[in-house]
Amino acid sequence: MNMKKMVPLIAANWKLNKTLEEAVDAASMMKIMLSDVKDKEILICPPFIALAQVYNVIKGSNIMLGAQDVFWEEKGAFTGEVSPMMLKDVGCSYVIIGHSERREYFKETNEAVNKKVRLCIADELNAILCVGESFEQRQKKVHKDFVEKELEEGLARVKREDMKHITIAYEPIWAISSGDPNHKPATAKDAQEMHAFIRKTLANMFDDKTADSVRILYGGSMKPDNVKELMAKKDINGGLVGGASLEPESFARIVKGF
Repeated sequence: MNMKKMVPLIAANWKLNKTLEEAVDAASMMKIMLSDVKDKEILICPPFIALAQVYNVIKGSNIMLGAQDVFWEEKGAFTGEVSPMMLKDVGCSYVIIGHSERREYFKETNEAVNKKVRLCIADELNAILCVGESFEQRQKKVHKDFVEKELEEGLARVKREDMKHITIAYEPIWAISSGDPNHKPATAKDAQEMHAFIRKTLANMFDDKTADSVRILYGGSMKPDNVKELMAKKDINGGLVGGASLEPESFARIVKGF
């Protein structure tokens, strides 16, 4: 495949963190710290309650707004859910779909992920589709089969021309520390190997040109001290940053670290 150089995307996923005041303060600091960045795209994904207020802070800047989840229907009797159009209405241009924590704690299936992806495409809201394997799957050497299935089922009935709305994020769940001694840090080589496999899978599903145009983000504990090595790899086009994005200074170091 002959990949053209694409603009990296660094996304901050704040997860279940920050009060409204803390979110606004962090966004304000990031806006100042990152105002001179021209060669990367920057995204922050606060909790739902802070989306509108954070957008008011970053509107007109070089920082985009994203949400952490979405529902697969536009409206109706779905208590607690939000639609793609609601997210766009408060300023979101991206949404994270199928994060490993959603899959684990809320039992999200590939079918549910696919329904969300397809509605976002219909509403022209960019989706960051998360895929990744567990420690057990990697140990059994079925990790590539598992990720391939997540891609095939998560992108089922998605047309080639609609892939412009899709970003993939690879989460090596086996490498994300939770106090488990079995969780070993993923190396840049590990990350590149799976990113290359994801791109090959996309090429098989669509074509080389489409695969080469899709950004694949690394979601395995990207930090200021490893971002340069990771971003030097051919198939890593950015990061989905969790804990290291909660402090504005740390996130700014990641964005500017390569």
